Amino acid sequence: MKKNAPLIGLIVSASVMLIAFGIYYLFLAKKNEYLVDNPTTKTFYFKINNGEEKIITSGQFVKVDLNRGKQNSIKVFDDKKKLLFDSAFNVSQYRGLLNIAGEEYFVHRQFYGYIPNKDSLMMASTFEMDGVKLPGHVTKHKKLYIEDFYYNVDEDYDKVIKNIDKVESRTKIYRKEDFKLFYKENYQ
Repeated sequence: MKKNAPLIGLIVSASVMLIAFGIYYLFLAKKNEYLVDNPTTKTFYFKINNGEEKIITSGQFVKVDLNRGKQNSIKVFDDKKKLLFDSAFNVSQYRGLLNIAGEEYFVHRQFYGYIPNKDSLMMASTFEMDGVKLPGHVTKHKKLYIEDFYYNVDEDYDKVIKNIDKVESRTKIYRKEDFKLFYKENYQ
């Protein structure tokens, strides 16, 4: 049988492509997750979309399944299983956070790339925390469902960033106390 070079090349390139996609999806792809978070000292019970009842204790977060593109519902109970609220919310993004305790969260925008004057990007926007105006691209949230971020409370910014020659950014959501520490360590 005669060797067919174009066929061998096609098989080798298809194999390499499949291996590359496999490595990406197994090790490198960012998981799309929804969290219920409790930064308080209280304990809550909750049901999502009339599913099974779950418990979340002080300082804990729980991964949950939500229906993207549809309306979802949540019932939240206190530690004595008294109904605190029953609410509905829409999910449009691939990751989000349910703020069942009604606490403040901060979404911070981190800039990457070659930035000749990084301070000018910082000073271009301000936000308020504890009655003090501070520079930075930060939004404050207290609503039930938050989804305008890339990294969730259980994730960190990437440690290594590829060398890029334009300005790019990523956002991360923080609990209020965690954000105060992050801001102090990085900007004050």
